[in-house]
Amino acid sequence: MTVRTMRRLDRWIGTPLCLLLTLHRRFGDAWRWLRRIGPPAFRMPGDARPGPCVLFVKLAEMGSTVLAVPAIRRLQEMAPGVRLHYLCFEENKAVLDLLPGVRWEGVHTIRTRSIVSVVADVLRVVLRLRRLRFDAAFDMEFFSRGSAALVYLSGARVRVGYHRFHAEGLNCGDLFTHRLAYNHHLHTSGAFLALAEALTAPAGEVPLVKKRVDRPVALPAFEPAAHEVEAVLEKLRSCGYPAAGRPPIVILNTNASDLLPLRRWPMERFEELARRCLSAYPDCWIVLTGAPAEAPAVESLARRIGNGRVICLAGHTTLRELVTLYGFSEVIVTNDSGPAHFAALTPIRILVLFGPETPELYGPLSPRGRAVSAALACSPCIHVFNSRNSPCTDNRCMKLISVDDVFRTMRELWDGARTATGGVTSPG
Repeated sequence: MTVRTMRRLDRWIGTPLCLLLTLHRRFGDAWRWLRRIGPPAFRMPGDARPGPCVLFVKLAEMGSTVLAVPAIRRLQEMAPGVRLHYLCFEENKAVLDLLPGVRWEGVHTIRTRSIVSVVADVLRVVLRLRRLRFDAAFDMEFFSRGSAALVYLSGARVRVGYHRFHAEGLNCGDLFTHRLAYNHHLHTSGAFLALAEALTAPAGEVPLVKKRVDRPVALPAFEPAAHEVEAVLEKLRSCGYPAAGRPPIVILNTNASDLLPLRRWPMERFEELARRCLSAYPDCWIVLTGAPAEAPAVESLARRIGNGRVICLAGHTTLRELVTLYGFSEVIVTNDSGPAHFAALTPIRILVLFGPETPELYGPLSPRGRAVSAALACSPCIHVFNSRNSPCTDNRCMKLISVDDVFRTMRELWDGARTATGGVTSPG
């Protein structure tokens, strides 16, 4: 099912559903008021009872799931023994195994192959969630009607999410017990942290969260097993990578699919960047990565570069293998996409190309990360208030990022990486 179809479902089905659920919620609030029952509060763990059961709803975007790690770990600090559950689209499940220090008691998925599979899985998942009797549920999709409805239908006593209040933007009803005001100046990781902090706020305080929330500096490290590293090295060797020693690797993630075409840097620019890297660094290898759907375009790019030190792994790795590869590579250059955030779990230097979105909100959580952007007046044109749906048909914000700018910034990262590891720096 396409992104456009999912947006239409969220609009045409989600709007009346959120309206009906809001009426149901307000009827319940009135009934509790008549019975003099106070607003629901989060149940902290105690010696005589198990930890609270908590649900995170983050349907799409695997990269944003990585940005939620600080919020999840903060919740674990606040409520020791918390039992964590996660609800997402089936294709995004793999990222959950990468998150350091997070153990999931349950992962619930919705297939997106067709409208029929979506509806069937939503009904199945809702019935299962209600049986689990959650103490709290978090809506980690900003202003999504579908996720807001799922949080409400989970039956959680405490429901935390972003509310429109008087701002322009999508109306997702009034389904949360703890309502936050969205701050578009706050990095997305900070916005997720605010959700966790709001959990213990005083009942009835509006809007949340009334405390300082700082952007995390870095993420905990992903640490693959030795045999996983060796398996990825063997996959590289089968493509010509030397068996002796470990020559440095530069990863280029071209993100050539049509899912988010506005974020795409032109392929010919990646081709020129690869040629410059191979010329400036005669000992380096270029590894091209991408999803299975991107493989034909990336393989064509490798053929055009025409160098024996170029390896195409697009469609030939699992997500875990890909992140393992990042762990022993020097630099990754990528469009603004999930790999930038997966790479932040490793020591690799990260260079992200931004256009229709902004690093102020979606920059990777790594002290070794850098961003290049043309910073046009129309950027960012993709944001939560337009459902990440821009009217733009000409991503000049990406086309104006020159190879010179990217290569210059990449060299700074490259030389820093080689200096740190005792390698030979680039020529002057």
